[in-house]
Amino acid sequence: MKKIILILISIVFISQTIFAQDSNKSASITGKTTSNGGEIPYVSIFLKGTTIGTSTDENAEFNITNLKPGLYTIQIQAIGFKPFEQNIELQNNENKHINIELETDILGLEEVIVTGNRSRIIRKKASNIVNIINSEIFESTQSVTLSEGLNFCSGLRMENDCQNCGFSQVRMNGLEGPYSQILINSRPIFSGLAGVYGLELIPSNMIEKVEIIRGGGSALYGGNAVAGTINILLKDPTQNSFEVGVNNSFIGVGLEDSDATATDYSLNFNATVVGKNQQSGVAFYGFNRNRKPFDANGDSFSEIALLKNTTLGSRMFHKLGTRAKLSLDFFHINEERRGGNKFNYPNHEADISEAVEHNLTTTAVTFEQYYRENDLLSVFAAVQKINRDSYYGAEQSLSDYGTTKDATINAGVQYNAKFKTSDLIVGIEDTYATLKDSKLGYLDIENAVIIGDEIVSIPHTNNTIISNQEMNTLGIFSQYDIKIDKLKLSVGARLDNYSVEDKESNASKKTGNVFSPRVNFLYDIQSDFQARVSYSGGYRAPQIFDEDLHIESSGSRKVIHVNDANLKQETSDSFMASLDYSKSFGTSSFGILVEGFHTKLNNPFTNEYSEPDADGVVTYTRINATDGAFVQGINLELNYVPSTNLKLNAGFTFQKSKYEEAQEFDEKNFFRTPENYGFFTIDWEASDSWCIIGTGTYTGKMLVPYFGTTISNPDEGELRTSETFFDAGLKITKTLKIAHNNLEISGGIKNIFNSYQEDFDTGVDRDPAYIYGPMTPRTIYFGLKFGNILN
Repeated sequence: MKKIILILISIVFISQTIFAQDSNKSASITGKTTSNGGEIPYVSIFLKGTTIGTSTDENAEFNITNLKPGLYTIQIQAIGFKPFEQNIELQNNENKHINIELETDILGLEEVIVTGNRSRIIRKKASNIVNIINSEIFESTQSVTLSEGLNFCSGLRMENDCQNCGFSQVRMNGLEGPYSQILINSRPIFSGLAGVYGLELIPSNMIEKVEIIRGGGSALYGGNAVAGTINILLKDPTQNSFEVGVNNSFIGVGLEDSDATATDYSLNFNATVVGKNQQSGVAFYGFNRNRKPFDANGDSFSEIALLKNTTLGSRMFHKLGTRAKLSLDFFHINEERRGGNKFNYPNHEADISEAVEHNLTTTAVTFEQYYRENDLLSVFAAVQKINRDSYYGAEQSLSDYGTTKDATINAGVQYNAKFKTSDLIVGIEDTYATLKDSKLGYLDIENAVIIGDEIVSIPHTNNTIISNQEMNTLGIFSQYDIKIDKLKLSVGARLDNYSVEDKESNASKKTGNVFSPRVNFLYDIQSDFQARVSYSGGYRAPQIFDEDLHIESSGSRKVIHVNDANLKQETSDSFMASLDYSKSFGTSSFGILVEGFHTKLNNPFTNEYSEPDADGVVTYTRINATDGAFVQGINLELNYVPSTNLKLNAGFTFQKSKYEEAQEFDEKNFFRTPENYGFFTIDWEASDSWCIIGTGTYTGKMLVPYFGTTISNPDEGELRTSETFFDAGLKITKTLKIAHNNLEISGGIKNIFNSYQEDFDTGVDRDPAYIYGPMTPRTIYFGLKFGNILN
């Protein structure tokens, strides 16, 4: 890894030396942006193939100065508008003024994305479907964290897997969380430990947008991209702005068996400062949240965990001349969560306590250099470090405190070459990760030395290392896109060499070479009607830890996870086909997508169950299933905009997820995976200042294992079928103009009909993993937001 970083630094230095820019600049461009007769302020404007740019002010005017004479292409890519390009030739000392009329893009098909092909491309021209969750969706659905907003995308479903601590994961096309690759600014530094609670750690106000690819991301993004890729893009500094917001929610309003509602308070801020001609800029963001524990059935044990989160971060850039740019990201998250009971007592004095404290720090740097007209070299490095203190225990146990240290480093280089009818992407990256998980020593009271009535001594156990893992993945990737009349062909591949080693066990190092191909066809049947077909190969390496660092605890049993000594890598073959139709009729727009998917899993991971030992510890051993498994189904999406002030967005999924041979409970179907689920949002701007938003999610029936005390043999358990759920919400906002700023007042209700699980297990011996359906009951919320640019 050190050698790779030194090579990357050398590439940056050589690039800057060879391509130093002439400083003789004397021309300028001024102008104004409008649409349908109205001014469009705060629009970012760039000169294509350079780092030169600016943004329009509150009067929709812009000014780019200190330009060398020559031919330029002015480029605008703004959310809600179609991309704009115009060639401009400047003479020496010339000041050219242009008026720019932007066309609206109501369905967002012309938005620029980066995730599909690891390069900037218009969404409609991408060879695979890329869904976008932007700040508007987070606002409409009152999603204060990333996890809450992911429900509003076809094929995705967030689930809560633990009554105690609220361990959650996202399922994509029916596959559980570890099958999806989570990226931050296109970098795979979101480690397995971060993935245990990470989607709820990340506040939505630090996110510009989330780009989602269902299926087939492994060819460009490496392991764990079997189900798809979720790319979290942080907010860029584009214009001078500020925003501060506060939200207060009341969880469980009107729930009969609950003792009381629980409050959920959050405060966030964003601020951006950009220098003259956007030569440099910095964005700051912060978030603070305090959620009280919620007990749904009055048994004094929480169903929703206590949570405290403080996040601070920054993203900045500086332009090194007109064709080079250096960007830096930094954020730190401190999160505490605890579930169980007796929250005013230390963890070891509670009947059950699952508690963790994360200190997560991420730093990333990216250097970009343009060559020729639009070729782009990117050199990048990112580091994520996590320190976690934990307690997973019951019955006043002193032996269940632990600490985990985790670090991930990703570095690489990528070159995007653009030709007349084709594009080529090549790159290499290395990801190195370490994880050390330890149990802390404790006073062993059970073995205290007692003489008469006097305790003479109490032995103290030593710290115990549970795992000391190292993993390294070196990947080489390439993709070639070519346009032939109405057909676009994308051929890509990635070759990964991985090694996984646990230095505390006798298991041999796991190594492998994996070739992941990818082929995509895009055919323009008409200008507004497209067909796509794709195949991709993927894999999951046999990591020692991912979500298994969450432990289920109760008074009678504790569930832990281990890997089988002979565990082999899991591979996949994924096929997808879609038809995408979109049409505009004056002020109306309509879009519909039908997407079929089939993913075959080879040597799929499954769990082998063991009987509890003398201490009540149940071990799930991860093994390879004797035969394969598959997931298949159809995603449907509908976008309808009958007028400029009314928008409807909906999605629904029908699917099957099965092993070829019966597994636990003699069942072939995947657990906790409904065969149908979906969502909708309706956004009505009733006037210039009033907006009414309706939302809803539907969750179909699913199989859920139960190991609780209400059955005769809890150790054997039973398989139950859940009910269906419909979680409907309503939000109303009022925006007031104060000088040059805006004040937004909002209020609403989530889960209006209280469609929530009614048969939670109870008491100290409950099964905490017996939880399904919507993540929160009926919740009323209020919010205020103040700033000069509101989402």
